[in-house]
Amino acid sequence: MPTARSADLVGRDAELEDLVSRLGIRASGAGPTPHAVLLAGDAGVGKTRLLTELRDVALAEGWLVLAGHCLDLADGSLPYLPFSEILGRILAERPEVAASVTDRHPTLARLQPGRRLRATDDRDEDQSLDRGNTFAAVHDLLEAVAEDGPLLVVVEDAHWADQSTRDMLSFLFSRPFAGPVRLVVSYRSDDLHRRHPLRPQVAEWVRLRGVERVQVEPLSDADVRLLIYRIHKDTTISEASIAEIVDRAEGNAFFVEELIGATWATGGHVPVELADVLLVRLDRLDDRTREVVRVASVAGRHVSHELLAAVTGLDATDLEGALRSAVESNVLTRSGGSAYAFRHALLGEAVYDDLLPGERTRLHTAFSEALRSGAATGTAAELALHARRAGDRLTAVRAGIEAGNQAFAVGGPHEAAMQFLDALDLLEGLPEVPDDVDVHALVRRCAEAFVASGRVGRAIKVLRAHLASLPADAPAADRGQVLTSIAAALLLTDSTEDPEAIAAEAVELLADAPPRLRARALSVHAQTLGRWNEERARSVAMEGLALAQKHNLTGIAVEIATTLTSLDETLDLDRLRATWLETADRARAAGHVDAELRALYFLGRLHHDLGDFDGALEAYGRVVTRGEEEGLAWAPFPAEARQMVASVLVAQGRLREAYDRLDVSGLNPPVVYEWLYYALQMQVQVLRGHTKEAAFEMLRAYWPTDGLTAINAATAELARAEQRGDAARGVQVYDLVVETVRPIWHEWFQARLRLSTVVVGLLASCAAHQSAAERESAAHVVRRLLDDGERVIDFYAQFEISHGPEYHAWVALRAAETLRWRWLSQLDPPGAPELVAAWRAAEQAFVTFGHVPELARVRLRVAEVLRATGDAAGAREVADLARETARQVGLKPLLDELTGLGSSPAPRPAATATLTPREAEILALVAEGRSNGEIGKQLFIATKTVSVHVSNILGKLDAASRTEAAAIARRSGLL
Repeated sequence: MPTARSADLVGRDAELEDLVSRLGIRASGAGPTPHAVLLAGDAGVGKTRLLTELRDVALAEGWLVLAGHCLDLADGSLPYLPFSEILGRILAERPEVAASVTDRHPTLARLQPGRRLRATDDRDEDQSLDRGNTFAAVHDLLEAVAEDGPLLVVVEDAHWADQSTRDMLSFLFSRPFAGPVRLVVSYRSDDLHRRHPLRPQVAEWVRLRGVERVQVEPLSDADVRLLIYRIHKDTTISEASIAEIVDRAEGNAFFVEELIGATWATGGHVPVELADVLLVRLDRLDDRTREVVRVASVAGRHVSHELLAAVTGLDATDLEGALRSAVESNVLTRSGGSAYAFRHALLGEAVYDDLLPGERTRLHTAFSEALRSGAATGTAAELALHARRAGDRLTAVRAGIEAGNQAFAVGGPHEAAMQFLDALDLLEGLPEVPDDVDVHALVRRCAEAFVASGRVGRAIKVLRAHLASLPADAPAADRGQVLTSIAAALLLTDSTEDPEAIAAEAVELLADAPPRLRARALSVHAQTLGRWNEERARSVAMEGLALAQKHNLTGIAVEIATTLTSLDETLDLDRLRATWLETADRARAAGHVDAELRALYFLGRLHHDLGDFDGALEAYGRVVTRGEEEGLAWAPFPAEARQMVASVLVAQGRLREAYDRLDVSGLNPPVVYEWLYYALQMQVQVLRGHTKEAAFEMLRAYWPTDGLTAINAATAELARAEQRGDAARGVQVYDLVVETVRPIWHEWFQARLRLSTVVVGLLASCAAHQSAAERESAAHVVRRLLDDGERVIDFYAQFEISHGPEYHAWVALRAAETLRWRWLSQLDPPGAPELVAAWRAAEQAFVTFGHVPELARVRLRVAEVLRATGDAAGAREVADLARETARQVGLKPLLDELTGLGSSPAPRPAATATLTPREAEILALVAEGRSNGEIGKQLFIATKTVSVHVSNILGKLDAASRTEAAAIARRSGLL
């Protein structure tokens, strides 16, 4: 697979400026300037890329740049090879300078490319290169070249330099130049093992005056992410994939580029080409050291000295000698007090992949035995890993369950879930289940861990698989518990399955079960009934609450109390707020985090629905914080609360904050939340005028996974369609989102009111430029959209508590957009007073709602209506308010539209007819094929007045007909 590359310099701006400054490439006069820099860094870290940028800067500043390269020719490398390359460049570009210096130093001719003679033992002495003359010749040559302008000499890969080249560099470093000559020598610091010949010379060079050493460090995680984004600039890559690359590459740019694409093509293994590069490092190790390194690769990222000693069986002296050799060769590094790690994690992976299957099994067995016997200390997770890979299923199961419980206890639900899942897989291969393992409890624990990590779909899959594996005569209690867990999980995700039916079946199966199991089933059943059957939900909840209280089942009682609070129909909002807070506090006091998070989340929704954005931010923020404190950052309520925080920030016009709050770089969230957040980020980007069209198509693949993702993404697409005036796309997006969300939510979901209203507005805007036939065709679509909105209003009429400021704002806007459609399409157009009143009502509704970007958009439409109905002063006033908001918030597309609305006509050439603003307005409508009657209705003027204006236009343009007038106007730039 071809390696991905980025054309941009990423994460090296500081190093580049440092080099430019040190070498005096840009004269600053700030102190003495060194004449040489040693550029050190690990292989692949980005030294050559940095030198390429340095060259470009130097060339731009008027410097001549000459570069020579050392090659890995082992013991057969040619003396002075990089300087031969440099001499070849001078001969090609400055032949007169080369000739002049060669006349003074004839030995220089022996360095010319193509004239290197084979060395023989019987060669005459006068044919051999005189080192002193050669050093002086090269020094003189560089001085001569610098007489015409500053010179930058670059020698790359000095770790491969021959002794003669190293001596030449020592001479040049110790003999300052009279002219502006600067030297940069790069080398791989990780290749300089203790016996490398360059190592002592570097130590000598850095003590010389005018020679400085610069270390190129690995890229930061943030810069690695930026590099990945630059390489994937035309596509979208998941956070999980990015996190894997960041973790494995460890800041090495070459590793990043090799891993992108190749990692997935090789099933997660190190790409062959990269493995070959990495494994070369082992070639210089002795046999014992190489074997210790192989053992270390089986341990994973880190391995303790104690564990290595137990597995290798080497005595202390031999083991320490091998480890010292590996450390000095930059294969291993010290990690902590008495542990070791590979210098690069990918090197460890490559060594492990290079082992034969039998070697791996043998070594994993040795590690497992050392850990199990107590010969060395380690974690349950380590024991589970080695036992599993050694084929010891029973040990792996027990250790995996222990490791999962430990991970869950310290806030690692995803790690716990994976340990439990591995244990379940291993159990299937055992002839019988051990007496100390409860498979039913393990399944539920695994599902619980997946839910806590935000991977609800995985939880349901595990539960479904277990349910299918139960024999036909399985106890009703076993089946009922699994169904209860499935129903509870379905409540936390979008699915076409009916959780209420599943929960009802669970309650029936658990009729004679222990109180804890039945109370839990009743609690889940009450939640599934929810607001769609409040009376029955309340009855079921009360039954479960009575059972829980009777048997001191505190956790279930708190959970049911939360459900009952959600069913409270009171309109006493202060009391409802107090009840939610009390419920949350009671849950926290009892140690039931899930119930606490649920109560706080619903408190946030209450504030949000009431338009109390500050209160919503506080409540949602508490959910996020508590989730993080408990290690449940990606549990459903904290994860969704993060999205809700960003949604409120968008409503407040704090777009940058909203975007940043949704940035999950380095957090490795569940895929469903990653795309949910990305969809809302796309809304922010469209509002700001930064659109990534490919992202829309990428997001559509994830619409069916989550209704809110589909709605957020569709909202972004509709906003983009409105900016482009693309009515067809708007209708298509609306139909697609309804088709997607309807099966997983319900037919008349509330967001459908908003989405249908937006598309009606888009069709209204397009109507002004359509023919009569096109408007008649669009009218059918508008009627369908208005019917959809009406059905949503009817559906929610019974839920008065849901009629908050947002609901009323969109109802008002729907009425205003309906009139605007009729006005611009000239199909049953309203009167001016009715049109203005509707839009003023919509404006006031959005003022009450407080959604800053939407209010600015509504005010743009109000200004358009006022301007068209003759209220120029009112139009300016409203447009100024919208314009100020657009500037403050950064709504560039809206600001552009406002600028167009309020701008004066562009100056015309003297020979062009001058039309009044009203005549220009009428001419535009004439060009669209409107009749005088249609124009009059749209502009609220008499048909006869329109006729007079048209006659004046024809006269000014010297046109014989309306068609000719339109053609002349287009040619002359009037349209």
